[in-house]
Amino acid sequence: MDSRLVLQGILFVLVTGIGREDLPQELGFGSGMTRWRLLRDPVAGN
Repeated sequence: MDSRLVLQGILFVLVTGIGREDLPQELGFGSGMTRWRLLRDPVAGN
């Protein structure tokens, strides 16, 4: 998953106030768990 999309998804959740699990897949930001995992355990080089 592209790190930019993950970051956009995180920012979208923070700005709108919706729960990460409520973010629609159609927006292309990945699942809430993917965003949480990458926020919690960042991967070097991504």
